[in-house]
Amino acid sequence: MVTLKQLAKELNVSISTVSKALNNSEEIGEETVKRVKELAQLYNYKPNKVALSLKQNQTKTIGVIIPNILNHFLAKVLFGIEREATKLGYNIITCISNESLEKEKEGLQILANGSVDGFILSVAEETQEKNEVEHFKRTINQGLPIVMFDRVAHDVMCDKVIVDDFDATYNATKGLIEENRKQIVFISNIQGLSVGKLRERGYTKAILESQTMEPLILKIKKKDDHQKKIKSFFKKNKNIDGVIAADSSSGIIAINTAVNLGRKVPKDISVIGFASKSDSNHALPRLTTIRQHAKLIGAKAAQMLVHRLQNKHLKEEVKTKIVKTTLIKSKSTLK
Repeated sequence: MVTLKQLAKELNVSISTVSKALNNSEEIGEETVKRVKELAQLYNYKPNKVALSLKQNQTKTIGVIIPNILNHFLAKVLFGIEREATKLGYNIITCISNESLEKEKEGLQILANGSVDGFILSVAEETQEKNEVEHFKRTINQGLPIVMFDRVAHDVMCDKVIVDDFDATYNATKGLIEENRKQIVFISNIQGLSVGKLRERGYTKAILESQTMEPLILKIKKKDDHQKKIKSFFKKNKNIDGVIAADSSSGIIAINTAVNLGRKVPKDISVIGFASKSDSNHALPRLTTIRQHAKLIGAKAAQMLVHRLQNKHLKEEVKTKIVKTTLIKSKSTLK
């Protein structure tokens, strides 16, 4: 492979001149830039990225750690991160924690050893349940900034991108109350996550404010048969006429179960769930959804990290950006 030194020797100029010409420096004349680029193209010259990163003390690479690649929302956030990072001149390396604290620690440790300039991540379920955050703090203390999205550790001083989980669920529940629903249940299989807790609080606040209902909550564990649990709950609570689902699968199963039990949706029961457009199509009638704008979350996270990397000298205060959700009304609600 041809080097800068070889190009410089053949052109009878300095290595510095070749380097500056390839980077379109205004210090170098147009004719010289043209000669350098033509020869570089002839020899298919490619800069040594490892040497460049050592010289510049940066890799132009972002480490991304997500808990579950099969989760549709997280996959779309990853798409948003990659697309925005590319626009900003960065590559990404992705690790999957599979909701494991140890795998999350391993991912941070491996990539923090000179492979990346900083991290974008969503906290693993086990990490949130155990409330362990020291590995994040150690990484930041190494000089590697972190941007957390969706599931975040509030005790860690870093930039964050979140959605308005509390307000979104509060407003969705108020919407069902305005439909004159008398017994609204909150269903969740993410009660151990920060986002799940915020969504439950939003629902509970709206219910208590109504002064006509008490909170009715169904929490589903990983080992449970999701469909069986919801069906059994509906049979025991025959007066349920509204559902707020903290996750997409609960909302879809709630609609399909209600229909199988002879309930008309939305005449007898209205259902709203956190889900994407494609997820909502799995229910009949189609699910009214709280849309989180996953790709936008990914883009915002990438922008925040790159800004932090390019402005390290400014020592700016950490920020939290809130992406507003959108209620997409469909056939599972009256209004």
